[in-house]
Amino acid sequence: MTAPGGRGLRQVSGRGWERLAAGLTERDQAILGDLAVLRLATGRQLQRLHVPEGSPLTRSRRSRSVLQRLSDQGLLLRLDRQVGGVHAGSSGFTYGLSAAGQRLSSGRGPAGGSRLRRPWEPAPSFIDHLLLVSELYVRLREATWAREVELLDFQTEPPCWRWWHGPSGERLVLKPDAFVRLGLGDYEHLSFVEVDRSTESTTVLRRKAETYVAYWHSGQEQASSGLFPRSVWLVPDERRRAQLAGVLGRLDPEAWQLFQVVRFDEALWALTGRQPPGSEPASEG
Repeated sequence: MTAPGGRGLRQVSGRGWERLAAGLTERDQAILGDLAVLRLATGRQLQRLHVPEGSPLTRSRRSRSVLQRLSDQGLLLRLDRQVGGVHAGSSGFTYGLSAAGQRLSSGRGPAGGSRLRRPWEPAPSFIDHLLLVSELYVRLREATWAREVELLDFQTEPPCWRWWHGPSGERLVLKPDAFVRLGLGDYEHLSFVEVDRSTESTTVLRRKAETYVAYWHSGQEQASSGLFPRSVWLVPDERRRAQLAGVLGRLDPEAWQLFQVVRFDEALWALTGRQPPGSEPASEG
């Protein structure tokens, strides 16, 4: 990852750090806050989240200016890899937080003692996966603005992980891609989310599903929140949906109720407890 012209954390300290923090606009702070949750997002996704007003050209110019400034200040890291071609400009890059950006977004200051995520250049496949999770977040925010639903909580890895102790006292972990809490009318809908890109084998899928079942049997989530969130698996197409539904259908029948498999573009339906038109329950796959 690169931050052209940016300053490192050690160069931003004392009064300089205070001036930098004081100079951030509400939009700047919101961008840093979203990246603290998502880890990575494209310039286009950040534009949809934080520059929604104006014509397409105006939005693009404003977004480009904001992202360039935050990069020059050393708060954002920009991946060398572009999305959307060489003419996409800042909207075509993928962004994450630098160490300084992490400290500012958390309010820890230049000498905060908490552990930071180390800046890194992830593999293309991992980038694509993180950006799909970010896309889900953006769409849920857009649905909130449209008053279709209310996004109450969105956690990504590792805050969304769940730890518990197995029968022999061993420490086990469930690692969903996200945890989502949505409000719709008088109800809240809680979901663990798996964003599937058709890259994992059926053996891996089965093992992940069995981990969900084991965590469900532990009763830990039910004890803390009163219910067990639905496990929603978002897949790219119908072929993968049928394949995954077949894997889940081979679990114990009582476990079928935990899962729902839908295409990525049907996420809002599934996350609000509704069955997308034309889809079938995982147990019928």
